Amino acid sequence: MLRSRITPCLLVHKKGLVKTVGFKDPKYVGDPINAVKIFNEKEVDELIVLDIDASVEGRGPDFNLIKNLAVECRMPFCYGGGVSAVEEAKKIISLGAEKVALSSAVFKDFDLIKRIGDAVGIQSVVVVLDVKKKSFLGGYEIYIHNGKKATGIKVKDFVEKLDKIGVGEIVINSIDRDGKMEGYDFTLIDIVRNATEVPITILGGAGNVEDIRKVISKYRIIGVAAGSLFVFKGKYRAVLINYPGKKEKQELHQSYS
Repeated sequence: MLRSRITPCLLVHKKGLVKTVGFKDPKYVGDPINAVKIFNEKEVDELIVLDIDASVEGRGPDFNLIKNLAVECRMPFCYGGGVSAVEEAKKIISLGAEKVALSSAVFKDFDLIKRIGDAVGIQSVVVVLDVKKKSFLGGYEIYIHNGKKATGIKVKDFVEKLDKIGVGEIVINSIDRDGKMEGYDFTLIDIVRNATEVPITILGGAGNVEDIRKVISKYRIIGVAAGSLFVFKGKYRAVLINYPGKKEKQELHQSYS
């Protein structure tokens, strides 16, 4: 049975777990493996791990980290960062990840999605789109290389393109809302939801559990991801790995209007 998903998103920078605001000023919040161990205990739905250095530095995935994550993970996890070849994706899946995330590489080689899908199964291929609101475009523009390079492409147009070829999932990451904990961008979700039948996950803006509830209540079967919400606690943003308890999670999954 299909249902909503509540997913922590971990950002890896210089081997450490960090959190950013607007894709800038990464703050060290701990060791990725320790975070995974805690999330195991909290029985999270799934996990997204993104290496935010790889594409910017022009290098491939950190296979050693992926292997260590896979050994510890008791939940399905998706890994992204520096993936630009079929063999890299195959190795990531062989190490134990359920999904492989693509981002910058698909703007150089769109057919990479199909080739990786043929190799590992299209259901395991996730495309992550980092977006900013741009009034002169009349919508939202996609950025690559950890938000450093504008593509000039509207998110709606690219999502429609992804919908035509079919991918396992599309993750929409709001650069404007990243780390600000002020709520999700519903206008952005509407644009993406209306442009595709592909499963989507929205990321960027969660400040509390109620923000998650609002998204699930409106859109029902959807992935809701968060970073700061699951690594910080309280107004002083003390580092504390957290996640809704079993009863609260069940209520969130069932919070349809």
